[in-house]
Amino acid sequence: MLPQLALALVCGGYALGSAMGWGSQWFALVMGDFGLGAAAMIAAVSCLCYARISSSRLRPAWVLFAVSSAMASFGNVIWGWYEVVLQQPVPTPSAADFCFLLFAPPAIVGLLVLAKRPVTKAGWTCLALDAWLIGGSLLTLSWSLALAHTAHWEGESVARAALSLAYPLLDIVLVSMVLALHFRSASANRAANRTAVRPTNRPAINTAIAALALTVLCDALFTLPMLREHYRSGQLLDAGWFAGSILLAYAPWVSRRDIDGWDPAAAARYRRPAQGTRPTAGSIAALTPYLAAAVCTLGILSNIIDGRVPDRVVIFTACTVVLALVVRQGIMLLDNINLTQELAQKENHFRSLVQGSSDVIMIAAPSGVLRYVSPAAAGVYGIEPDDLVGSELSSLIHPDDLGSVVHELRRFIAARADDEPNTRIECRFRAGRCRTGGGPWLNVESTVNRHHGGLILNSRDVTERVRLQEQLQHSAEHDPLTDLPNRALFTERVRQALGGRRTTDPGTAALFIDLDGFKAVNDTIGHQAGDELLIHAARRLQESVRAGDTAARLGGDEFAALILGDGTLDDAERECRILEIADRLRDRLSRPYRVSGTDVRVAASIGVAFAEPGITPTDLMRNADLAMYRAKAAGKGRVELYAPQMQADLVRRTELAARPRAAFHDGEFALLHQPVVALDSGRITAVAAQARWRSQQGILFTPADFLRVCEHSGGERSPRPGGEEGSGRAELGRWLLDEAVAQAAERHRAGHPSPVAVRLSPRRVMDRGMGQRSVETLLTRHGLPSGALILELADSDPRVPLDELERRLVALRRLGVRIALDGFGGGCAAFGALRRLPVDVLKLDRSLVAGVVDSARLHKITAGLLRIAADLGVQSVADGVDLPEQVVALQSMGCTHGQGMAFSGPLDEHRLRRALTLGEYPVPDFADAAGAARKAVLTSGALPVRLGGAAAPDSVVHPPLRSNSETPVPPT
Repeated sequence: MLPQLALALVCGGYALGSAMGWGSQWFALVMGDFGLGAAAMIAAVSCLCYARISSSRLRPAWVLFAVSSAMASFGNVIWGWYEVVLQQPVPTPSAADFCFLLFAPPAIVGLLVLAKRPVTKAGWTCLALDAWLIGGSLLTLSWSLALAHTAHWEGESVARAALSLAYPLLDIVLVSMVLALHFRSASANRAANRTAVRPTNRPAINTAIAALALTVLCDALFTLPMLREHYRSGQLLDAGWFAGSILLAYAPWVSRRDIDGWDPAAAARYRRPAQGTRPTAGSIAALTPYLAAAVCTLGILSNIIDGRVPDRVVIFTACTVVLALVVRQGIMLLDNINLTQELAQKENHFRSLVQGSSDVIMIAAPSGVLRYVSPAAAGVYGIEPDDLVGSELSSLIHPDDLGSVVHELRRFIAARADDEPNTRIECRFRAGRCRTGGGPWLNVESTVNRHHGGLILNSRDVTERVRLQEQLQHSAEHDPLTDLPNRALFTERVRQALGGRRTTDPGTAALFIDLDGFKAVNDTIGHQAGDELLIHAARRLQESVRAGDTAARLGGDEFAALILGDGTLDDAERECRILEIADRLRDRLSRPYRVSGTDVRVAASIGVAFAEPGITPTDLMRNADLAMYRAKAAGKGRVELYAPQMQADLVRRTELAARPRAAFHDGEFALLHQPVVALDSGRITAVAAQARWRSQQGILFTPADFLRVCEHSGGERSPRPGGEEGSGRAELGRWLLDEAVAQAAERHRAGHPSPVAVRLSPRRVMDRGMGQRSVETLLTRHGLPSGALILELADSDPRVPLDELERRLVALRRLGVRIALDGFGGGCAAFGALRRLPVDVLKLDRSLVAGVVDSARLHKITAGLLRIAADLGVQSVADGVDLPEQVVALQSMGCTHGQGMAFSGPLDEHRLRRALTLGEYPVPDFADAAGAARKAVLTSGALPVRLGGAAAPDSVVHPPLRSNSETPVPPT
């Protein structure tokens, strides 16, 4: 409002000064001449500056307005030069008159550029006819009132007379263009307002039209003989010209401010439909030609009333106006005919679209009665459109959906059309015989729009889509094999049971069920039979629970059940009831199954956990899971109730499992070596590397101890099968090989060349991913000579092909690595390996050595194995030689080497080097111990014996009964 207020103050101040006479005659002349020149020059500079910074198509219009204002400024300055400076009357004609004449043509052309121009020839013709209708009518009226007197000159020159007529005629042309362009552009402006189109030049056009109209009005008043005879510069008439120049200077910046500050969202939000303005403005625009003809008629009537004979100019102009009106009406008639035909074509087009659309289009009155239904209703609803017309919309909607639909429609009708032009509803519509209440229900999606206070519904059948969505939802929440709820849905049911009204109900319990022996079914009969068994088990489980309970399959052979309590029992009674249900489930699931024509029997282990107050769904399911695995660990085929001690045991096992893993990184593992002794001489021929873990409490654990923990690092639920697949065993094997080779190389450099034996599994030997810890790399890095490394194959692995293992061992033997077959005689697989693999040493299994004195059968078996080794020409090593009698017995059988407590236990590096310096251990005398050995074999008894050797020369012990695969550490 600030620019407009400043504009009003400036124009009002000039008008007030003009009305007061400016205080003096000289100052009135200055303000009337040079003041008007300054105002016109301001308009010219303003329009020219805007044209320089503008990049739109309107730049030429503002340049032309600048030229027009400059001409007016020059005319006023010349006028003031005569009146103020020279102090003489302005001659007629003068240079000021020519400047004033040049004001109108640039302004007329500028309006043509600024306004919305026609795009067709008919439009240009109508624009010309409208301009002539307005201009001819104004000319007729002006000629009758004033110009006729001006045209009859006596004694005046032709130039002066022509100048007197040219100025008002140009004003008439300018007024005609202003009015014609104003009314023609009004419709375009209304369309832009209705659709919130970004404004472009309409504010500038309105302001420029107002400025030029005010200027032309003052020019028309100036041409009146009465005013012209008494006109003096600085009078009130100059205020009109001054205001016109100031308005023209302000016009371009009005347009720029509106464009820069335009907000489409705000325009759409705050625009109001001008219901009264649009018809009025449109009527005026349509009546403009007839109003012009009426003005022409008034001019002729003026002559007749004054008693004058109509002038030839008036008659000629009136005739041309009437002719222009007739031609324009003919063009409008043809245009209306074309529009009518086009409208009919569009109506037929849209009618075809509506009738041929697969969507059902319905128009409902505000009362909800259907007024129109498209023909597609017959194909979608199975109802003829005529049968639907006149019926209530509510009669088609499912009663369960009617409330939400009515609520949404009421909300939509109450909302503003600008904020929410349409809405979408989805409900069930009746199909078939709607009036009789029969027929199926279809899922229908409808887009709703407003229509004369009512509604237009564009509806389509989405029954298949809804059915597919329901199927997808069911598939996402149910097991595909058994159709029971899966883990996700079961978890949600548990969450609902614990979070609803049963939050404090102590009777709710979760049961986790596992089928024992299911893997054997898959392995023996096949996976298809296993799937059939799971289907039968799921059916039994579903039939055994109540309607409100939930039975689910969690995955594999694991099932679950959620038993909802009634909250009326005490702790003992609810525990008894749930355990009775669980035992009944166990009994039914453990009955034989008829699968693929075969009776199959599996057991069921069930864990039960109660929903205590404040428990979360995750904790409840975890507790039931722990109880189920406790049932499996306790013997399978039983029911276990969760106890807090189970969670404590799991935490303890987890903490214990984390210790060996951290020990690798904290350097808590130690490498010990046990001497391998020649049984005939006691000489140390090799050392066997053994790993030990020294815990923070100072306790030494053997590999059997801490690997057992590693295998159960995931709890009882996920033991690692195969023994050697665990990450703990793999990391231990790599560390053991690296440390053993490194220490053996140091001992060789120190003068102790005894070979080192390292126990590895076939998978570790074949592991190409060991990288820098591979056998070849370690031998090269540490400089261990040929023959100084013995690899003991720990056991056989059916997953390792013997062909590949044979090629790998042959390659290692080329490097001087000797191969020992560990655990020989402990299983059938060792004989297959002996037949295929390149073996240098046979290492007897500890179970044979432990019973070689006590059992005649084992004595014969061991003797036979040793004869095989002798026949093959390989060395034999007895593992676990702890008693002198065992040494004597093995000597008699032809065993060449042994290791065990009869000679020495595992030694650290310091004690090992001291033993290697001595070089040998005392061996029991064969003659002294032979009789005792034969007696022990014949009686198969375990006699007390005196241990010989360095380990304990004077102690008497009974033969130990061990199952460990490593020699225990002697007390230190």
